[in-house]
Parts: sequence; structure tokens; C-alpha cells
Amino acid sequence: MAQKDYSQLAQAIVAGVGGKENIDSLIHCITRLRFYLKDESKAKTEEIKALDGVINVQKASGQYQVVIGNQVTAVYDAVIAEIGTEFADEDETRPSRGGNNPPTTTHQQHLTPWGRVKEAFNQLIGVITGAMSPIVGILAAGGILKGVLAMLTMPQLGALLSAKSEAYIVLSAMGDSVFYFLPMLVGFTAAKKLKGDPVLTAVIGGVLVHPSLVALNGKSLLEIGSLNFPMVNYTYSIFPMILAAWLVAKLTKWVKSWLPGYLQIIFTPLIVIAVVSAITLYITGPAIIWLSNGLAFGIQFLLLKSGWLSGLLIGGLYQVLVIFGLHWGILPIIANDVAATGHSYLNAILSTTMVAQGAAVLAVAIKTRKTALKELSFAGAISAFCGVTEPAIYGVNLKFRRVFIAGLLGSAAGGFVSGLFHGNMFGFAGSWIGFASFLDPKHPADLSNLWIFIASSAVATIVPFIVTLVWGYNDQMTAGEAMAKPQKPGTAK
Repeated sequence: MAQKDYSQLAQAIVAGVGGKENIDSLIHCITRLRFYLKDESKAKTEEIKALDGVINVQKASGQYQVVIGNQVTAVYDAVIAEIGTEFADEDETRPSRGGNNPPTTTHQQHLTPWGRVKEAFNQLIGVITGAMSPIVGILAAGGILKGVLAMLTMPQLGALLSAKSEAYIVLSAMGDSVFYFLPMLVGFTAAKKLKGDPVLTAVIGGVLVHPSLVALNGKSLLEIGSLNFPMVNYTYSIFPMILAAWLVAKLTKWVKSWLPGYLQIIFTPLIVIAVVSAITLYITGPAIIWLSNGLAFGIQFLLLKSGWLSGLLIGGLYQVLVIFGLHWGILPIIANDVAATGHSYLNAILSTTMVAQGAAVLAVAIKTRKTALKELSFAGAISAFCGVTEPAIYGVNLKFRRVFIAGLLGSAAGGFVSGLFHGNMFGFAGSWIGFASFLDPKHPADLSNLWIFIASSAVATIVPFIVTLVWGYNDQMTAGEAMAKPQKPGTAK
């Protein structure tokens, strides 16, 4: 089937955000175009929201976010074709137009201390988004493959595949590669966001996961008196590489400021690789991994101790973060959990929130007689059950606020069950499609977490589905920004 032409939508979006001259740069995540605009006041938000193909518009993390849904990659490509490929690369965008990297000096002078904190937080979230959004789908795919492999080796299914077979080894490499080489991937994507050298930064990531160094895990790399500099395991890690990417960007710029041009092609990477690798291996890397492990075990301790209460609260509130695009700040925490412990109680709770929003919009799809709404709702349900809730939330649930509330009630109930029984997750892919992530690859015969997943997801499906059918939606409701209210009889559209 030929791909739909999104050129007209792209033109309308570009015009709506204030034209090419108002755009600093553009990135995208799974469902959103994330614009960095010179002046957000020039954007015509209501006109953009009204476009066929746009689900909603949000402003968060210093970004102007246009929610597209599952076709975001195609729309992104069309927008880049409209404005120019240089806008996809922040290294080239602002200098090519004589712009300044935000925030400008004048802007900083007018910021209050609290404003500076918010500015720094927005920039941090922006870096995390830019680093993680290109690879989150690959992480989910790798997690699903690892879970499927665990199923194939289950004694209950007759151990269809031996863990020592060549086929298993090949498939395991496919599922594991994204996690093993995650520092290289994060280094590359973070460098693009931080206006550094992506390839050079990826090399630093390669140093951290080089087999000869991985083999030294736990051993001392250097001892100076009583000081010990240990080698730690960087596979699955994120935070050390984000800092390393920042160091590469700063050091590269500094080296080029004094090194003669005819020496830069060889000696710039030589100096940067040597210095940043040493700093990361001996100082920042072990320190960040130590703090990251503390964070992971601290979260694990709190979730285990609070049990049902944490499940209830986190399950009930998480999808509110999705509305504002702030859920990207949670992803590195989940990745850190898996890196430090091999599993994530937090992600098991978050999985139920995707199921619940999908179940709520599925109830709308079944109940409504409006053809267009039925099609949109079914599409949103399928997307949510595959782990992406934005099409359901922005397309239907928030327009009929009771539907969104029904989803929150369902995810709170599902999170309650998951927290009560300490549901655990060993991958990234959530919702119903992520069932394989609840199988422990190291203990495939243990089905306890799979049963907890089924129970919590069933609750997260049934509760919002019934609440939406009974209270959350009927065809006499009017979609809008406020709580959907029944119309007078005979006025349904």
C-alpha cells in the first residue's frame, strides 16, 4: 500500500507554528513533533489543533509539541522536507540562520532563581527526550524478543528451544544487542541533542562496553594509596553516557579553539577520546553508577514496602504525566532499574496504565454509533494495547474527560493489584503486547509475574471498560476542553 502524502499537513503545521523563520529545530518521539520555537506566541495553536491529522498540541519541557499519533515519523519527514534537513540537526540549525542557542543571555538576565531552575529542568528533560526517543521502540522490541525466548525455553511448553542451541544464541544476540550496546546508542543520540559529535561520542560508549573492560567488572583499574578506582558494568546504562556526551561537546569545542586546523582531524578525536574515556572510567562513571544503583534499590525498597499504596497512586496518576509529555523523564529511571537489578517493579505498575486507557477508549468504540468516533476509538485502543496511549488520550479520552477519568480509575485499580502482589517486569514493552516482558529470562519456569500481569491487566481492562460504558460516555455528550456534558435530546451530532 502506498504511503499517504502528508505534504499538505506539513505545510499547514509549519504555517501554524509561525513559519520556517520561527523554528529553531525539530525532533520527534513516538507520537509527537517536538518543535523548539523562537517565539511560541506566534504559533496558532487552535488552528493547528483543528487540522485533520493532528490530535492535540501541548507546551512542555521548553518544547511546542504537536501530537500526531502513530504516523508521526511520516509527518516528521514531510515537515523536514518542507523546511529543510538542517532543521533536524541542532548543530546546524541556529548557526545557519545566525541564531543563538536558547536561552539567550538577555533571556537569562530576566529569569528569577526559580525560573533558572525550571529552565535547567526543561533543558534536562529535553536532553533525555532527545537521547531516548529515537531508541525507545528498539528497547521495547528487544525486551519482547527476550521474553519470547524465555517462553520458548519454558519447561511448561516442552522447552521448544534449548538455551545452548545456535538458534537461541543468535536470537538472544538480536534481543540483547540494544541493551548491551546501549551506551553507544545513547551517546550518539545525546550528542546530537547536545550539539556534539555523535560518532565521537559513540566511540566513548564503545570504550565503556569493550569486552576486555567488561571482563574486568568489579576489579580495580587503578589504586592510589587508599583510593580505589573500580571497573563497573556499563551495559544497560544511560546516565554516564549523557554526562560523557556533554563532556565530549564541551571538550571538542575547546580543543578546536586552540588546535591548528591541519592537526584537528586526527588530534581532536585523539585528545577527546583519551580524556573523556579516562574521566568516565575513573571518576564520573563509577560515581554515577553508584548513585544510579542507590536510586534503583531505593525505588525498589519503597515500592516493596508501600506495596498496594504505591501501585494505587502511581497507577492512578502516571498518565497525567503523559498529557504534558513529562513521562520521558521516567524512562531513564526504568532503564536504570533494569540495569541495576535486572527488573523493574515500577514498570510493571506503569504497564497497567496503558491497558486502562486502551480499555476506556475501547468502551467508547463499542458504545458509540458515530462512525468517525468509532474508527478513531478502535485505533486508539489498539495503539494503547500496544503500549502507546497518546492517540487514545488526545483523540478521544481527554475530549470526553469522563473517559480519561475512567482510565485513571482503571489504572489505579490495576496498579493496586500489581503493587499488592509485587508484580515485576524484566523488559520495557508494556500493556497487553508486553506480556513476554513479565517472564524472567533467567528463570523461564517461574510464571508468578506472568500471572500477576494477567490479573492486574485484567482489572485494568474491566474496571475502566465498565465505568466508561455506565458513566463515562454516551452519544449525547459534547466533545470539548471541559468535562463532557450531556446535550439536550435530539442535539447529538
